[in-house]
Amino acid sequence: MAHFHAECPTRALFDQIADKWSIMILAVLEQGPQRFNTIRRALEGVSQKSLTQTLRRLERNGLVTRRVLATSPVAVEYALSPLGETLIPPFRALYHWVKTSIPAVNAARAAFDARQAEG
Repeated sequence: MAHFHAECPTRALFDQIADKWSIMILAVLEQGPQRFNTIRRALEGVSQKSLTQTLRRLERNGLVTRRVLATSPVAVEYALSPLGETLIPPFRALYHWVKTSIPAVNAARAAFDARQAEG
């Protein structure tokens, strides 16, 4: 059985790659290199601060590369690194599970809520 101590490196990495924005950013970057604002537009509801912090964390973990483009004004482009690309197959499997399991999850939620309402 898995046990995750507070200092466990596995736990720390899970925390950093399995959060809401990281998974969605990696999905956007799977389509190819993207500029910051393109990523932001693709992720409705993400703040500039959250996006910046998440991209930095992904870059620090070696999952994303950052390239400054010599344009006017200067732009930054992000892409999956080779290590980041290795996450695509498991994330696709997770996405498939989510898509196919939504009806069952919604039914479980409705049943739970009904039990809670009964007291």
